Amino acid sequence: MDLYQRLWKGRKLSANEFVVSADEKTSIQARSRKAKSLPTQPGQPMKIEHEYKRLGAWAYLAALDVHRAKLFGRCEPKNGIAAFDRLVDQVMRQWPYRRARRVFWIVDNGSAHRGPQAARRRQAKYSNLVLVHGPIHASWLNQIDIYFSILQRKVLTPSDFRSLQELAQRLLAFERHYQTIAQPFEWRFTRKDLTAWLRKLPRPLPKAA
Repeated sequence: MDLYQRLWKGRKLSANEFVVSADEKTSIQARSRKAKSLPTQPGQPMKIEHEYKRLGAWAYLAALDVHRAKLFGRCEPKNGIAAFDRLVDQVMRQWPYRRARRVFWIVDNGSAHRGPQAARRRQAKYSNLVLVHGPIHASWLNQIDIYFSILQRKVLTPSDFRSLQELAQRLLAFERHYQTIAQPFEWRFTRKDLTAWLRKLPRPLPKAA
């Protein structure tokens, strides 16, 4: 799939077809610091207490409509097939996805959505859902991971929360805020660029040590 040009198998997607990038950010810990974190001051860095109490963790599941910059997210006690199915339901039961011609879900090869069986199971429930797996060991190609990187910097660093519920509230509040300012990510590294880089590699490729 060429996301930049909205192509699937060489054909342009119609206005009634959508691309959703989805993944899980697991084990997000709620850490309560022994002393309150202090914000940066002129000439002074942020001060963070190194001692903390663990209050539990969330798996944050999210889906991004890559061409509309629309986000859907949820906090789950643990990751897995059932949790991911709830994220799929959250998206696919909403307009315009429930009436779309096709909705392409771009996922990695994690256990919650791995292989042809996962694709068949989801399409049995939503006939217009097409599960598309990225290359193995290349989950960074999935656009939702760009959002996870933003989330890590803006919300989760430093990790200092008074409760597990406060952590969930912060995650979902930032999701709502981000949608008010978000624009679709613009890919600048194209397939043509990748091909050019691959041609520079030595032939044959060196064997791994």
